[in-house]
Amino acid sequence: MNIQPNVFTRYESSARSYCRRFDNVFSSANGSTLTDIKGHEYIDFLSACGALNYGHNDPDMSAALIKHIQSNGLSAALDMFSDSKARFLDAFARYILKPRSLDYRVQFTGPTGTNAVEAAMKLARKVTGRSNIIAFTHGFHGVSMGALAATGNNYHRMGMSLPDVTHLPFENYAGAGFDTAAYLEQLLSDQSSGVTPPAAILLETVQGEGGLNVASASWLQAIAATAKKHGALLIVDDVQAGCGRTGTFFSFEPLDVEPDMVVLSKSISGYGLPMALVLIKPEHDQWLPAEHNGTFRGNTHAFVTATVALEKYWADTSFTQTIGANAVIVQERLQALNNLIPSSYLKGRGMMQGIDVGSGELADRITRQAFANGLVIETSGAEDEVIKVLAALNTPAAILQQGFNKLEAAVNRVLGEAAITTDHPSPAHLDVAA
Repeated sequence: MNIQPNVFTRYESSARSYCRRFDNVFSSANGSTLTDIKGHEYIDFLSACGALNYGHNDPDMSAALIKHIQSNGLSAALDMFSDSKARFLDAFARYILKPRSLDYRVQFTGPTGTNAVEAAMKLARKVTGRSNIIAFTHGFHGVSMGALAATGNNYHRMGMSLPDVTHLPFENYAGAGFDTAAYLEQLLSDQSSGVTPPAAILLETVQGEGGLNVASASWLQAIAATAKKHGALLIVDDVQAGCGRTGTFFSFEPLDVEPDMVVLSKSISGYGLPMALVLIKPEHDQWLPAEHNGTFRGNTHAFVTATVALEKYWADTSFTQTIGANAVIVQERLQALNNLIPSSYLKGRGMMQGIDVGSGELADRITRQAFANGLVIETSGAEDEVIKVLAALNTPAAILQQGFNKLEAAVNRVLGEAAITTDHPSPAHLDVAA
């Protein structure tokens, strides 16, 4: 196929984003590598923004999906019973819920994380009879209108004031000396605080788009206790931080908290196929039939690949050990970058780590140079100042190291150029300064 050079700019909406930084035309992918139409290969530290935790085109998932399609397996079924849905539910209970002694009902929502967030918020309001939701600074929960109300980023909110959500400070937002969990408890205990009793408290344990801010166990436990005391449901948004990204299947596992609801999407299908769900404590599963519905509430093809992902990676603890070993490599290499970049610091947990370089402009220059070197990696944070590593969890150690070599080379080049510019200003720079 001949691709016209202006086909994207001519016909695709200006809402497109990732392709503005990674502007090659990609045609294939395998494991942790992307290939463009000219045959150039790139190491992938983006993983479709965390939707490909097991890498591109896992061969076992591919084989299962092809077999399903070639045998005329269902392609769409609304929320009707199917053999592929039954196998997924059985595998999810067997490999995820039961080993963790968790009791949740599974609701399949529309295929995006933002729809699942809206379903959780909607159900919490139904269960409690309240409308207010507590969300946190730098939180990101999607950009459809309901979830957008709980998203902190003003760029996505487009300056709109959206109702029925109160935004409060996340842990360490105002510095280590200010206990934001105690502040929330005080607000909800004071009938004159102006904060309406909430239906739910919604949070990410690691704020992905917000800049890899990490909730501690003590803070999250205090938030959970406050929610319970004041009759609010605790909703953990594990869209990006779940499915092993922080080291365990659920990000909250090591924090000794059991949410009332959990939102999953992105890597739950295992293969990058659209799929989203809400896990609901049985006593809160108070939906009436089709009270929250949608044509694609349950992607039949995604059930097939998700089942393989669970059976292949979560049947025992070996994959968790792989994640832990890779997380050590990521942390060590980020620490080496930290030693190079003045005033930078590490953030995140598990395979969801990054480095705050203090400036969105500097992070942008580094990631663009990294792309020129053959590495796809993005930024996050309020000013896009955090370089965020979202490599596939099972990336071979050698490829992880190669990716960091490319990133380190980018850092050295950008810092070197900055030093040259500072020490030897160009005539044009002198003219402007004058």
